[in-house]
Amino acid sequence: MIDFFLNPNVAYLFLVGGFSLALLAILAPGTGILEIVAILALLLAGWGVYNLPIQYWALVVLILGMLFFVLAIRKTGNWKFLAISILALVVGSVYLFDGNQWWQPAVHPVLALVVSVMVGSFFWIVATKTLEARSAPMAHDLAPLVGMIGEAKSEIHHEGSVQVHRELWSAHSATPIPIGATVRILERDGFVLEVEEVN
Repeated sequence: MIDFFLNPNVAYLFLVGGFSLALLAILAPGTGILEIVAILALLLAGWGVYNLPIQYWALVVLILGMLFFVLAIRKTGNWKFLAISILALVVGSVYLFDGNQWWQPAVHPVLALVVSVMVGSFFWIVATKTLEARSAPMAHDLAPLVGMIGEAKSEIHHEGSVQVHRELWSAHSATPIPIGATVRILERDGFVLEVEEVN
């Protein structure tokens, strides 16, 4: 059983799986299940890294790939950082375990190719969609409400309601406003509009 976990191909799969789940957890934090499974996979991969001979330059590339990925997510829309991070993660993970020569990975080439293409493509799609969603403008921008004209649908003093562009809003006014009066929106506090009567 120990030999199974110390197989470079198995350690490579745990490493890629752990990194993939960790990156998914960064992109979409949630229940904590991704984080727990990622930690377990990375612990098993770490045990393999500790017991197998590794190439330290590949470890540095792998760490740089993680840093570039975080930069890509924090600097919205920076596709160069994302491309560099995916390339670094692929190269670093494939070459991490020491082969016969520095340029020859211990991981089976077919396994490395298939996993690299699948994981690289998956992360490019997921990360680009996440970055696009973060940089997209709000579908319903509330800022233009200030200054608009609406109609009081109830008497408004401390509380009431107004209709603006076929939408009903909670409203507040410093002075009493009768039902049916025309009002101007002075400011918005969350979903409550501060209004005044228009004469």
